[in-house]
Amino acid sequence: MVITTTMLVRDGDQSLSSTFASRYVRSALPRFKMPESPIPKEAAYQIINDELMLDGNPRLNLASFVTTWMEPECDRLIMSSINKNYVDMDDYPVTTELQNRCVNMIAHLFHSPLGEADAAVGVGTVGSSEAIMLAGLAFKRKWQNRRKAEGKPTDRPNIVAGANAQVCWEKFARYFEVEMKEVKLSEGYYVMEPHKAVEMVDENTICVAVMFGSTLNGEFEDVKLLNDLLAEKNRQTGWDTPIHVDAASGGFIAPFIYPELEWDFRLPLVRSINVSGHKYGLVYAGVGWVVWRSQADLPDELIFHINYLGSDQPTFTLNFSKGSSQIIAQYYQLIRLGFEGYKNIMENCTANTKSLREAIEKMGRFEILSKEAGVPLVAFALKDNSKYNVFDISHSLRRYGWTVPAYTMPESVKDIALLRVVIREDFSRSLAEKLVSDLEKVLKELDSLSAAAVAPPADTTQGNGKGEMKKSVGKAWEKDSKNSKRVVPARRTSGPC
Repeated sequence: MVITTTMLVRDGDQSLSSTFASRYVRSALPRFKMPESPIPKEAAYQIINDELMLDGNPRLNLASFVTTWMEPECDRLIMSSINKNYVDMDDYPVTTELQNRCVNMIAHLFHSPLGEADAAVGVGTVGSSEAIMLAGLAFKRKWQNRRKAEGKPTDRPNIVAGANAQVCWEKFARYFEVEMKEVKLSEGYYVMEPHKAVEMVDENTICVAVMFGSTLNGEFEDVKLLNDLLAEKNRQTGWDTPIHVDAASGGFIAPFIYPELEWDFRLPLVRSINVSGHKYGLVYAGVGWVVWRSQADLPDELIFHINYLGSDQPTFTLNFSKGSSQIIAQYYQLIRLGFEGYKNIMENCTANTKSLREAIEKMGRFEILSKEAGVPLVAFALKDNSKYNVFDISHSLRRYGWTVPAYTMPESVKDIALLRVVIREDFSRSLAEKLVSDLEKVLKELDSLSAAAVAPPADTTQGNGKGEMKKSVGKAWEKDSKNSKRVVPARRTSGPC
């Protein structure tokens, strides 16, 4: 049944009767070409809103680390500043000041060696992707300057990182012509091994990149051990190979949950750190931050100086225009929550992670591949994937509204496939219990399907006097021996696929 709503649009003395259901639903608008004529704003809104209803629910998207809920007061601040272009520092000096305050708060959270009265070196970015690009460029330029001063070639820079590094690092290497030297993972050890990383370092290494919160299983890489091993190699070779910590996910977790863990500027070789404000910084996408140990770690030729309101404003970004909303939202969260507020939220995420982990372990069907000390997530693989695999489970969970990603490990351990559930602030204990319940239903369904697929066919003997049998109707289950993917036959279900 279609409900018709009538809207009246006045244009001078002319009145146009516009019926959304009869006029705009029956005739589809062009998808890849602008329509010839305007339509009423109410109809445009309704058409777009109806299409967006088919998107997934962000709260149930357990694949994403990105914040999906903020307080209404912060939502209002975001909307009130949605029309501010941050690059216009002359017009929006207060927003620039708020960004500088955020940079200093984050730098001191990461134990910056600068004093309380010193201005930290850093900048707000469009997510950690831009932050990584800026940090990488600083390392490359500093390495080039040192090599030129020594009269050595500068055409073969490289970065050492684990094969679990986020794709942003591969992008940086390809875009800015830097060789990516990957430390292969091994079964049972799914992050970069510091000893192997240091062995790969040579005179052309501009930095070693550490994933402090691996996307694959949430694990923190051992920055302290890497720092000690690399310091010894630098002493022996006379090099000055630094460390960058990609703390996109872990940077807003470790200071509150694992305060004694040394991973940040307390380690002398850590020269820069990036963190995503839109992950556990608790801000909507997309805002990131990058901070440097000192001004000496950011070559001055990469900085553009703008003089506004009688003071020097250094800028170092890839994007010229960007919104002010997320910067303002980050400042809101930092002062609204304070250290204790963030600590409470991260403790709650950690507790919910532990509860979900224990419930999944109790099923007896999965091996947990995530560590208890790390990003609040549960990564788990099937112990027995001979009947169905994690991709089948992920697909089936979508029928219940859940987005739980299934993926394979990097090349050296590509035979390992797993599922991952990220625990964010808005993922409550009751939602965790509902997920476990739905996961149990999915396992029962897949067990039933696999049992039916391998059952002997029903007797199809026909009375033709010769005892001949008709051929059975196809195979219900196929197995690709090359990649071990199972193909489940199409069946009707009681719910949407």
